[in-house]
Amino acid sequence: MEKQQDFRKKWLHIRLTDSEHDTISKNFRKTTCRKLSDYARHVLLGKPVIATYRDKSLDDLMAEAILLRKELNNIGNNFNQAVKRLHTIDKSDDALKLIRSWEQGKTLVENKVAEIKDYIEKIASQWLQ
Repeated sequence: MEKQQDFRKKWLHIRLTDSEHDTISKNFRKTTCRKLSDYARHVLLGKPVIATYRDKSLDDLMAEAILLRKELNNIGNNFNQAVKRLHTIDKSDDALKLIRSWEQGKTLVENKVAEIKDYIEKIASQWLQ
């Protein structure tokens, strides 16, 4: 048996002020509705509207993680360049300079890893409260 489709044949026209339209548009953009007509139908018929929201703590975590990732990438690039130079050096004085540079880079990496660990622990303690 074929299911009968329910076509929308009726029109509803309303007039809005600019501020009313702006308010409705702003509220519509916060929802998961794809079309303004879907949003209006849900509101007018009293159906639930699914709204999206932003988690500030997650936004803060992502911003910090992006900065830490960039710093770790820079440190990794510097480390790779130092290793490449080490492979091309024949003189022991230059090798000693690169080893000292590598030790400084190692300290930077250890500090950044500790910073990441502290930040993750801070976020975890906030979420567990």
